[in-house]
Parts: sequence; C-alpha cells; structure tokens
Amino acid sequence: MTAAVLVTLTGIVRDLAIALVIGGLVVIAAVLPRGHVGVARASAVVRIAAVVWAADMVVFCLASYSSIAGRGPAEPTFGSEAWAFLTGIALGQTYLQVTIAALLTSLVVGFVRTPTQAAWALAPVAWALAAQALAGHAAGSTDHNLAISAMFLHLAGSGIWLGVLVTLAIARGTLGDATKDAVRRASRISGWAAVMILASGIGNAWLRLSRPSDLWTTSYGQLLSVKIALFGVVVLLAAMYRAFYLPRLTNAEVRARFWRVLSVDLGALVAIIAIAVVLSGTAPPVPIVPLGTASPAYLLTGYALPPAPTAIEWVLQWRLEMITGLAIASALVVYLRWVRRLRARGDQWPWHRTAWWFAGLVILTWVVQGAPAVYGLVSFSGHMVEHMFLVMVVPVPLALGAPVTLALRALPARDDGSRGPREWLRALIESRFLQFLANPIVAAVNFAGSMFVFYYTGVFSWVLHNHVGHIWMALHFVAVGYFFANALVGVDPGPRRPSYPMRMVLLFATMAFHAFFGISIMSSTALLVPRWFGLMGRSWNADALFDQQIGGQLAWSIGEIPVVLLAVAVAVGWRRADERVAERKDRQADRDHDAELEQYNAMLARLDADESR
Repeated sequence: MTAAVLVTLTGIVRDLAIALVIGGLVVIAAVLPRGHVGVARASAVVRIAAVVWAADMVVFCLASYSSIAGRGPAEPTFGSEAWAFLTGIALGQTYLQVTIAALLTSLVVGFVRTPTQAAWALAPVAWALAAQALAGHAAGSTDHNLAISAMFLHLAGSGIWLGVLVTLAIARGTLGDATKDAVRRASRISGWAAVMILASGIGNAWLRLSRPSDLWTTSYGQLLSVKIALFGVVVLLAAMYRAFYLPRLTNAEVRARFWRVLSVDLGALVAIIAIAVVLSGTAPPVPIVPLGTASPAYLLTGYALPPAPTAIEWVLQWRLEMITGLAIASALVVYLRWVRRLRARGDQWPWHRTAWWFAGLVILTWVVQGAPAVYGLVSFSGHMVEHMFLVMVVPVPLALGAPVTLALRALPARDDGSRGPREWLRALIESRFLQFLANPIVAAVNFAGSMFVFYYTGVFSWVLHNHVGHIWMALHFVAVGYFFANALVGVDPGPRRPSYPMRMVLLFATMAFHAFFGISIMSSTALLVPRWFGLMGRSWNADALFDQQIGGQLAWSIGEIPVVLLAVAVAVGWRRADERVAERKDRQADRDHDAELEQYNAMLARLDADESR
C-alpha cells in the first residue's frame, strides 16, 4: 500500500471517527434523558470512536510526511524527519494540533456521564475541526478566510448530522419509550446541521464557480447540481417526516420504522459524500491564474489592498465571512420565531425590543462583513473602528433586545430529565462562571481592562494572523459589551444590578478609562505589531505610527459616544424608578389614609412636647 493511499484511507477513518465522537456527545448532551440506558450505549460509541481517532491520527501524520517527502518508515532518519515536519512546518503543525486534540478527547470522554460533561468534551473536538479547516484544500483559495469558514461549517455540520444518526442507529435497541422524542430531537438537530452544510456549500460555490451558468455547462457544476438536488431531497424528506408523520406515530410504531427511516438518511448521506469525493478530484471552472508579484498586503493578509478609506468606501467595501454571517442570520430568524410563538399563544412582546435586536444585528453585520472587517485587517485605525463598534456600539441594542428573556418565555421546557435549548440556557445563566462574568463590577473591569490585555500582549498579533482568532475576538468583545450593557440598562436575567448611583459611577469610570486608553495609544511612539502594520505597504495612511495615533483618537471618540448614551439611558431609568416608588407610596397613602405621614407628625409632636417640658 502506497503512502498516498494510506493517507486517503486514514483520512476517511478520521472523518468517520470524529463524526461518531460528535454525534455521541450531542446525543448525551441534548437528546437522551440523564441516566437513560441509551446514554451508556452512546458513551461507549464515543469512547471507542475517540480511541480510533487518536490512533488513526498518528498513522495519518506519519503517512502524510511519507507521501510528501517520499521517505519510507524504513529510513533510519524517518522518525526525526517526521518530527521536524510536525513541529517545524505549518501543515505538520496543524496535523499535530489535530492529533493532540484527538488524544485529549480520548482521555476526556472516558469521564463523560452527564450532559454538562459531554458539552465540555466537545471543546477539543471543535479545536480539531478548526485546525483541520485551516489545513483543508479549500483554505488555499483566493478568499482564504471564506474558505476556512466554509470548511469548518462543512466539517461540523456533516459530523453532527452523520454522527447523531449513526449513534441513534447503534443505540436504537436501548431507546425504549424515549424513541419518539429522541428521533424528533435528532431530526431538529440534523436540520440545523443541514443549514450549516448548506451555508458551507454556498461558500464553496462562491469560490469555485465563476458564473451561475457553470452549474449546468461544466462537469464540476453538473456534479455540484446533482449534490445540491440530492441534498435538497434529503432535507425535504426529513422535514416532511418530522412535521407530518412523526407526530401521528406511537412509540412502538416509531421503533418499528426507525431503522428504515435512518437507512434512507444514511444512504443519501453516503451518496452525497461519494459525490463530494468525485468533486474533490474534478477541476473547478474558476481557472488557476499565476499570482505574479504579490503585494505586501496580499502576502500578509491573503487579500489585495483595499482602496483608500473614503466615506463611500466605508459603505461599499464588503467581504463575506460565513460563520458570523450564519450566526447573525440564525439569530434573527430564531428571535422572530420566538416572537411569533409568543403571539400565537396570546402573549405579547414589546415591538421596540424586536426593533433594538434588529438594529443590533444590522450594525453587527456591517462590522464583521463590511468595511470595518476589510480595513481592520490592514490598518490600525480601521481595526480600532471594528473593535470599538464590537465592544461599545453593537452590545447596547442587543442588550435592549432582551434575547434571554424572550428565549425563557418562548422555549418549551422538557420534563423527562434531558436538556433542551431552554434547559441549557438556564444552566448557562445560572452557572457560577457566567454569574461571575455578568457581575456588574467584573463586567466593568473586563469591559475596560480586556483592551489592555488584548493590545499589549501577543493576543493582538494572533488575532491578525489567524482567522479563528479574529472570530474569537468578535465573540469576546460582543459578549463583554453585552454583560456590561445588560448590567446597566438591560432586563435579561443576571446578578443583582447595582443601584442607579453606582451605575453612574461605573459608567463615568469606564469613560475615564477609555479616555486614558485612547490617550495612551495616541501618545505612544512604539508601533503595535510592527511586522504587520509596518510592512503592509499601504499607499494611503502610509505612516503606520501616525495611523496608530489616529486609531487612538477613534478609540477615545467612538468609545465616549455610547457611554454618554448609556448614561442618558441610566438617568432616564433612574427617574422612572423614582416615579414608580413615588406612585407606590401615593397608592399606599390612599389605602391607609397617609398613616406613614401621621406617624411622622406624631413623632414630631412627641419630640416637641418632650422639649417643652
């Protein structure tokens, strides 16, 4: 067997093993009740698959080096050369990361017994998928970040879909009376996995097709069309089964037809995977053009230098990022579905909450998909616009949208001991860790202090060089800003909010800190990440240090405006709270004929009488 064939075979085994690990952990975390006999079967699937994955990755790494270098294991220096490849070459380092994640997963899953433990065990698997996406063949496309995002969504979506189905098929004999609920929940999870796969397919088509007519005029496009059609049929059949047939079946009937339904899904998935394998060996319609002399910006970022950031360019510049785009679209759709669910049962939801949520998502879309993301990659001032909008502007309307309150009202509760979306949400907001982060004092310190940690450590450089780091930055700063805004003006559950005077103190302390941070950047004579911003080769804002000082001014100005608006909102809330207290006292006085005032007057009369004696 040649090394190339071994790489292919071990790659297939790797993907199947990862899918079973993901599927088993998802079944434990969100499908079956805690302590159900089927959990033990799912746990066994996860443990075996994790061990297979770890062992397979060792063979895959060695076979990959042998295939790339043309060196066989019999060579006396093969071991040291392979180790140098895994530790000194970017591709080898990525393979090593996946191997370490697999080994860590194989150790952790042995202790998984509860939904919370299963959720934590998914962390190293997500790390492995992110690293695998970086090494995927699509990551070398012209739009590097889009290719990575699409690859990650494809790996995660296909892993969840295939893994959950196979795990339930293996555990079907132990499901018993939980079969119908398990199938319904697995079908819902598979629906979200299908959305992820569809999004990744759109991203890949964007990269590999030059025009829509390529779908029917080229071999690659025709295969892709067949894959899309088959995928659509599978999704349609699954949706019909869940919506029309499953509710009418008893548990016994579901158990009798269970394997037949799963076999159709699995057969379709195998056909889709087979087409994908053929597609991977078919040349896409987009021609491969020699790069020529690459600009410094292209060598650093993978993208051509954008035009000078004029006012119109801040509107026209857009770059698709698949993971954040899918997250934003899902957040909007789910929120609107929750609102409709409340209204369908006769409950009301304030329209202004929906408007705030929509406004926050629109601003967030512009920040992570538009000009701030484009210019934030090539200039410090552009990055500061992106950062300040993420942490200062976007979280305020999102907090005013009260998504957690809406979710707790709209999501159905489970009564069988399993954890659905509502149970997971409650577990998160009631956890000690999240309660600590959401504490107003901690949120204020994190809100202000994380900027110094971010910019004056190696984190900033990592975010610029790594697309995964960039997505982490967006998530981190939006979450930090949300915790701070929710503590001041939000209504979502959290730790006890401080008094209104204390809220004003926190706000003005934050304002002073932001001013100090902006001034420190403006007065700095040392360039942050000089091997990035200093080597970008910009024809506009060519002086990188001056551009950094502009970024400091932006940090000061952009940061202060939302703080002032928050201060106004806190002041208005303070006034309304005082009015409510006054109204409550007036109503109490009407009920007891102003007994409190009578007692006070009587006390004064007694004091006056005592003094007169």
